[in-house]
Amino acid sequence: MPHSFSHFFLISLFLYTKCIAHRYTFTVKEVPYNKLCSTKKILTVNGQFPGPVLKVYKGDTIYVNVRNRASENITMHWHGVEQPRNPWSDGPEYITQCPIRPGSDFMYEVIFSIEDATVWWHAHSSWTRATVHGLIFIYPRPGTFLPFPKPDHEIPLVLGEWWKEDVREVVEQFIRTGADPNVSDALTINGHPGFLYPCSNSDTFELTVEKGKTYRIRMVNAAMNLIFFFSIAKHSLTVVAADGHYTKPLNATYITISPGQTLDVLLHADQNPKRTYYMAARAYHSSPVIRFNNSTTIGILRYISSSNAKTSSYPSLPNYNDTSAAFGFFTNIKSLYSGQVRVKISRRIISTVSLNLLACPNNSCQGPNGLRLAASMNNISFVTPNHVDILKAYYLHIKGVYGTRFPAFPPLVFNFTADDQPLILQTSRLATEVKMIKYGEAVETVFQGTSLGGGGIDHPMHLHGFSFYIVGFGFGNYNVTKDPSSNYNLKDPPYRNTATVPRNGWIAIRFIANNPGVWFMHCHFDRHLTWGMNVVFIVENGRGINQQMLPPPPDLPPCY
Repeated sequence: MPHSFSHFFLISLFLYTKCIAHRYTFTVKEVPYNKLCSTKKILTVNGQFPGPVLKVYKGDTIYVNVRNRASENITMHWHGVEQPRNPWSDGPEYITQCPIRPGSDFMYEVIFSIEDATVWWHAHSSWTRATVHGLIFIYPRPGTFLPFPKPDHEIPLVLGEWWKEDVREVVEQFIRTGADPNVSDALTINGHPGFLYPCSNSDTFELTVEKGKTYRIRMVNAAMNLIFFFSIAKHSLTVVAADGHYTKPLNATYITISPGQTLDVLLHADQNPKRTYYMAARAYHSSPVIRFNNSTTIGILRYISSSNAKTSSYPSLPNYNDTSAAFGFFTNIKSLYSGQVRVKISRRIISTVSLNLLACPNNSCQGPNGLRLAASMNNISFVTPNHVDILKAYYLHIKGVYGTRFPAFPPLVFNFTADDQPLILQTSRLATEVKMIKYGEAVETVFQGTSLGGGGIDHPMHLHGFSFYIVGFGFGNYNVTKDPSSNYNLKDPPYRNTATVPRNGWIAIRFIANNPGVWFMHCHFDRHLTWGMNVVFIVENGRGINQQMLPPPPDLPPCY
């Protein structure tokens, strides 16, 4: 027996070293794609949309050489990868690096650590992530096992949006006019709109399954500005991981997934194999005044023996504005492990997340009342630098790039969720302010939604460099005296990197600041990111050598 075990271990180790490609090449280039009766060129990685799936083992370090062969700047972010001590490869443009210029290359060092399941990668400059994105599958290291029965197969599933016009033109127009951007023309599953859209009968995603098998769907919401409901007709789904971390199994007939979030879902092929079944995704949208794409994308689940099936079943999805359904799903996700949350905190930051209005010369913009739309955290609309990135400025002590006065409490205190707000509250302040955090601090951040900007909307907030526990959630105004004792879960809250603030409500997250560096926090609705709903956390170095940032790589893209 000992000899057999050694033989098995050596074979596993051999397969481990052979199966993992530690170096990848991403060539960013424009290629033509035809959808919705028209053709346009889109940015892709290696000509693929969605982009290639990366497969790694837990704790791996990989190197990705990004070759920019497009006509615009690009950066790459490894969403959900904590990158311990390595903000240099985190990717957000002018936050941790200057962009990779056309014709240039940059080698990203992507350090995996505690991530267990599915995360993803995407471009992080302007709106280039609309088509430049892909999944990352993380596997247990040899000799360790999944906390759920091993599935028979795994399926990548990317939910997204498609514009018939060039996305660069969408961005240019809404920045120039100050108005809301044009909504997308279609929703997509793995890049396919589905047969409900024009010219899309043959552009429909199909999943073929075998009766009795279990499929692990590794999915991401890669949409630019939409939260999705998703379901598969007649089939129950079991959530086993969220944002790269295992969860307690959650059986669901539908899921809710915000931009930036990933889910690992088990699909049991246990229905009548002589029928076909539709899968569908459509928006969850809580604002009564903000425009959105209210269409539905359809895919087909087909059993191997159902090639000639004539009957199909449509899934049942919640209504687009069903807040109870959306947040009922979010709050039912629980961490697989209990008792991991730091009970005593050393730093609390409370920040409003708001839509705002800014003055426009002669009231000439196309936002409400001739003003320009904006977004803010604690009434500051973040201004991204455009000559040198914040990480370089911090590391080299370059002055004048950013300030350190992001407030730890809303500078304007009012009834944040009242139906009617005075116009004077609508205006935010333009600034580049960061929040300095000591190494090792136990941080609680509360995001308070407001009814500014026509009643407000939900906000999927993403933190780079960390996962966090979502310890609290509620509607109305956060009460620092009552809510921590009555509306917190410190036993088994979900451990995620992107959390959704409900319209006119709040969430509270906790994390330990044990990852030194410059880390971006922003809304993952890209129009809100563009408008300034962002902040930067700078976690200072600790005393130990392993508590300090790694040195910069020699080939960082230059700033101009």
